[in-house]
Amino acid sequence: DELKFYIEACDDGTNDVLAIDRVSTEMTLSGKKDIPPAAVTRPICGIMGTIRLVAGVYLVVITKKKKVGILFGHNVWKAIDFDIISYKKTMLHLTDDQMQDNKTFLSMINNVLTTDGFYFATDYDLTHTLQRLANTSPDFQDMSLLERADQRFVWNGNLLRDLIAQPELHKFAFPVIHGFIVMKSCCINGKTFDWTLISRRSCFRAGVRYYVRGIDSEGHAANFVETEQIIQYNGWKASFVQRPCLLFHRLPQFSQHPKQPLKMDGFQRHFDSQNILYGKQVVLNLVNQKGSEKPLEEAFAKLAASLGNGMVKYVAFDFHKECSRMRWDRLQILVDSVSEMQDEYGYFLVDSDGKVLLQQDGTFRSNCMDCLDRTNVIQSLLARRSLQSQLQRLGVLHVGQRIEEQAEFEKIYKNAWADNANACAKQYAGTGALKTDFTRTGKRTQWGLVMDGWNSLIRYYKNNFSDGFRQDSIDLFLGNYAVEEEEGSTPLRVQKDWKSPIAQSISFNVPLPSSGDTWTETLAYVLFWGTASACTATVILFNGHDFVDAPKLVQKEKMD
Repeated sequence: DELKFYIEACDDGTNDVLAIDRVSTEMTLSGKKDIPPAAVTRPICGIMGTIRLVAGVYLVVITKKKKVGILFGHNVWKAIDFDIISYKKTMLHLTDDQMQDNKTFLSMINNVLTTDGFYFATDYDLTHTLQRLANTSPDFQDMSLLERADQRFVWNGNLLRDLIAQPELHKFAFPVIHGFIVMKSCCINGKTFDWTLISRRSCFRAGVRYYVRGIDSEGHAANFVETEQIIQYNGWKASFVQRPCLLFHRLPQFSQHPKQPLKMDGFQRHFDSQNILYGKQVVLNLVNQKGSEKPLEEAFAKLAASLGNGMVKYVAFDFHKECSRMRWDRLQILVDSVSEMQDEYGYFLVDSDGKVLLQQDGTFRSNCMDCLDRTNVIQSLLARRSLQSQLQRLGVLHVGQRIEEQAEFEKIYKNAWADNANACAKQYAGTGALKTDFTRTGKRTQWGLVMDGWNSLIRYYKNNFSDGFRQDSIDLFLGNYAVEEEEGSTPLRVQKDWKSPIAQSISFNVPLPSSGDTWTETLAYVLFWGTASACTATVILFNGHDFVDAPKLVQKEKMD
């Protein structure tokens, strides 16, 4: 239609249609009879929501999906392709600068949408763990998916603000999570069970590796991911939850003055909320206890001790020192040291009649510097230990059998955890995870070391020269920055004072020397370009921040 979009539900027997006025932007519930016969139709897989840019409002839809698997009888989908459709039919009302800004904002939205890892279910709540869903009231069960979703993990929450305000329209949208999901049908001893791994990435304090680190005053930690391992067998269900979090700021600086005492506000709020959500906590700090990471380990230990909270236990394990010279078998030292606490916390278990037999009373909260590489290795070991107990309880494993001995399942398990690490690492750091050779094979290899070096190099480049744009993209998508329609001036056009070392080195109003036949000409050539190179290196060294791709968008103030 020239004036409206019509979103028609595909459910059998339904007559409901979502009508969106392209001029007033009003959303209303309509019927199929209101759709003009001559309207051009196209299939879509779902609505992500709407967002306002310089040119006006845009509708963001999912155009292609891929089935991941079936969870408790519900289809789980991965969103593959998207489309961003303008309400306006022309851009003639914009100036050239506005056109360019709008184009940049559109590329930012596309940047987020093309970051792999968006998942959804149309009739199941993927934002909650199995245990949280089991401990809900009948009123909660009657709510729409949008109303009951855990807002920490709803990545299209900002895009759905207008639609959420109208309960009668909730049926046309669903929460979309960002992270990783793998679902496998497995067999041990002739007994088939479904094994699922879900990582939910929080949209609170979301961002990229060097621009969102540490913890804010509200207690939101950067790169917060909730990872849940689920087992289904003969109607029984088991779940084990862990969490990687990033409490550290970029090395080796703290946000407050070094002579001031470490601030407790955000730290206290973080663990207070985690205790409410997850129960007891074991903090596994995997950073180095020497060098540049040492002050961070000491600060974390001091803050944890000052909490005076019996529900939070702090365990430091110098991953790189303990596992140096390829001695990765020493990771068992850490697993063994926390095994008693893991047995105490247990896992969530429901029998085939729906009766809750066990609750998980605490979680492991692991961290290294980025909560990607070392963290994922430890998480996979703790998850395997829990799985060992679950499969024995369910009768899948015989007495005395070990998961490690089940070659076919071990391959599935290790590859899935390595894929989980890669997915979360690409979303946060821009490259695949390090140390995945150990996760996949159980051994550290020389080739793995080479690949880690390559990924570290790529991370360094991306983190310095492309992550500003990525951070702006995430802030725009999640609503941390709001665009005003036909905005006259945006932060995108604020010019930086680029102290270009190349220009300073070669922009002389004199002829540049070249190598010649005589030794004096050659000496002049070497001295000139040697001096120019030294000057260039000096300018870069002392003005490094001017060459880094920093975020341009200013986050809007949060309301108290």
